[in-house]
Parts: sequence; C-alpha cells; structure tokens
Amino acid sequence: MWFDMRRKTILLILSFPFFFYCGCSINPITGEKQLMLIPPEQDLAIGKKYAPEVEKQLGGRIDNERLQAYIDSVGQKIARLSHRPDWDYHFTAVNDKSLNALALPGGYIFITKGMLKKLTTEAQLAGILAHETTHVVARHSAASMSKEIGLNILLSAVTSETTSRGVLVAADVARQIMALQYSKKDEREADLGGMSYMFRAGYNPYGMVETMQILKDEAKHEPIEFFSTHPAPENRMAYLNQRIQSDYPDFAALKTGEDDYRIEVLEQLGD
Repeated sequence: MWFDMRRKTILLILSFPFFFYCGCSINPITGEKQLMLIPPEQDLAIGKKYAPEVEKQLGGRIDNERLQAYIDSVGQKIARLSHRPDWDYHFTAVNDKSLNALALPGGYIFITKGMLKKLTTEAQLAGILAHETTHVVARHSAASMSKEIGLNILLSAVTSETTSRGVLVAADVARQIMALQYSKKDEREADLGGMSYMFRAGYNPYGMVETMQILKDEAKHEPIEFFSTHPAPENRMAYLNQRIQSDYPDFAALKTGEDDYRIEVLEQLGD
C-alpha cells in the first residue's frame, strides 16, 4: 500500500510539475513583485478548462452573433492595448439576469444580460470589460483561485477527465470561481488599470464612474450579485474621479458611444 501511494505521488509530480511552482512574478500594472503559486502558462489551461462550465452556469451564451461580435470587438480593443496583448482573449455575453461580470485566468471574460441591460453607452461597457481585463493581466484571478480554491483541486484543469466525477469537480470549481473575491488592493488596481486601458483605446474614462453610479442606484432597490464579489462603489467613484481630473483632463472629446450601444446591444436584447 505504501509503495502504491509512493508510486502515485511520483506520477503526480511528473504529470503536474507546476504544482510545486512557487515564485515571484512582476505585476505589470504596478511594477511590483507578487507571489504566485501558478506559472503564467497555466492561466490559459485553467481558463480553457473551466470557461465552458462557468458559461453554462451563467445561463449560456446569448444567441445573437451580432451582439456577441460587438461585445468582443470592444473587449479586443482594450485587450490589444493591455500589458498582455499576446494572450487569446474571449469576451462573451451570457443569459444570466443578474448584474455581474467576471474574469477567468487566461483571458475568458463574461458579462451578463442583466448588466448589459442597465448600461447605456459603449464607454460604460468598455469600463467593465477593461476592469475585468486588468484582473486577467495582473493575474488576480489566478492568485485568488490558488488561495481560495486550492492547488490540489486546480490540478484537474490540465487533465482530460470526462468521467461523471470529473464533471462534478469541474462544476463545483466553476461555482467557486464565480464566488471569488478580490482584495481592495486588487479592485483598485483593476479600476485604475482598466481606466488607463479604456482611455488608451479611445473611450471616455468617465464611463467607468457611470457604471459605479448605475450599480449604486440599483442596489437601493434590490441586492446585486456584483457586490458579492466586488466592493461597494462609493469610495471607488471618489478615486476614479480624482484620477480623471489629474490624468485625463480632456476626456470629453473621447468616445461615449450611446447610439452604438443602443443599436448593437439594447435593440438586440429587446425587452
């Protein structure tokens, strides 16, 4: 029995060498060192493994290719100007009615129908997608997953398990991914880094502040899923407004995209 266990352990080490990876990487948003338990190349494998299950649990992909192409085009504008433009990003609108958006490692980003219906401009959409893109770039998602879910569970990300148990594990991990919480520091980085990205992509950075106001107003009427994994917007609006005044004084000339958003999203979604 001891021999069998030892043999299995050796095989596990050979099959999953990144289990013992532990090193410092540079956060491209801040330039600071950060401890990471997963090497960068595994972000892609983890995202690819769990994205289909997360998409399923969020009600599936909205069946409208025109809308999907528009969402992806806005996201890709931002991703191309990020610190990791070589990654393969996927921006997907899903049927979930809650107000939410989330990112998986490796560039898999989802935004819900509920959130899309509350937005009114392309700049607001860009602000949300830029925020989530920054989580991917700074590897906040990978760091939170390794801490909150555990490396032993995440090992299944690079297996090809198709058994019923494997499906159950993937479903459970997907639920945990959807409930991941970031630190206030991570959220501030995603806000300010995302604002920089959307500005560079030609969008009015005030769109990000407007999304915070929308969420704040909606929270007065009913609980918002977004707040279960993101901090309340009040203090975030303050430092975002401050950054706009100091770094983006000519923001009014940049794209808001109200008409584009109405035609490509709101009219496509209907009532």
